[in-house]
Amino acid sequence: MTQYDAIIVGAGSMGMAAGYYLAKRGIKTLLIDAFDPPHTNGSHHGDTRIIRHAYGEGAEYVPLALKAQELWMELAELSKEELFLQTGVLNIGKDDSVFLKNIIDSAHTYKLAVDKLDANQVMERWPGIKLPDNYIGCFEKSSGVLKSEACIEAYKKLAIERGADLLTYTKVLDIEVQESSVTVKTASNTYQANSLIVSGGAWAGKLLAKLDLHLPLSPTRKTFAWFEADDAHYGSENFPAFSFETDQGMYYGFPSIAEAGLKIGRHDGGIKMDPDVAVSPFGEVAEDAGDVQQFLSTYMPLTKELKFGKTCTYTLTPDEDFIIDLHPTYKNVAIAAGFSGHGFKFSSVVGQILSDLAATGETEHNISPFSVKRFQVPVK
Repeated sequence: MTQYDAIIVGAGSMGMAAGYYLAKRGIKTLLIDAFDPPHTNGSHHGDTRIIRHAYGEGAEYVPLALKAQELWMELAELSKEELFLQTGVLNIGKDDSVFLKNIIDSAHTYKLAVDKLDANQVMERWPGIKLPDNYIGCFEKSSGVLKSEACIEAYKKLAIERGADLLTYTKVLDIEVQESSVTVKTASNTYQANSLIVSGGAWAGKLLAKLDLHLPLSPTRKTFAWFEADDAHYGSENFPAFSFETDQGMYYGFPSIAEAGLKIGRHDGGIKMDPDVAVSPFGEVAEDAGDVQQFLSTYMPLTKELKFGKTCTYTLTPDEDFIIDLHPTYKNVAIAAGFSGHGFKFSSVVGQILSDLAATGETEHNISPFSVKRFQVPVK
């Protein structure tokens, strides 16, 4: 049996960051993943993710978003990689949108610079956008785009340099927890540690069920696609990342970066899935392309034909807020799950939080809104 101080099951966005912060503390750490991060079987692939600070999902996210931005910039400096593009982020919706009201309120509360624009001002500033008169925009210049796979690569490299071990293409078969130790079994070995982090993405529910914790997590198939677009209108030098709240649904997207094309996806909807069953590739579901093409023809009519699309996975909670907490029974088990399609931007600070919980059982960050107890989960 191989001994560690901490074991991380799931070395994707949150887990890889946690591995770096634990190794940085000098804690002997093992990361285990069923694939080789970054990979295409989770929620982090597809090149880019949005980071925004004024937050429509609730003001409780803002301090974490600001800390996450600070840590991303620190990671970029340490890794000597370009990980963040300051394109700004434009949020669009009707003038009575609760989502936009939350953005404006959180900006006021935390003194964030956000420009509120009417429809004409948006269309004048970005001629590639077409809006109805009753729509408004909130533009946050300081936010932008994270290079998601490059971020994970950077944490991976730094974690290994600081002594962390990474097991790839290794499935966890069983987990046992005692008061002061955990045992993790794979097909080829058994590992023991003082503490455990479970950050298994779409597999988190199945992993936590091994610890008699049954969470209302829903892995969901999602898609996103790139479209041909004139960089004069949609290039990253002059066009922001964006989210649109419309009557048809919530959409998000990215400017064309290095002439890759305009990237767009739909945030709501999707198809529930079993993570152990192969996901249908992009295009096998009729709505994969048609839904976002309809959005573009209405709101960004200067875009052109579809280039290609990909699938990814959301793991949704009922309220679409995160779960970041200690196990209700086992205080040496930290949990990160249910990031509901808006978690990647926070993975730097979530990794720091998880390392705090694994090392000391507490963190200076306010994670009370993300308590597992809000679901009144039965624990056997």
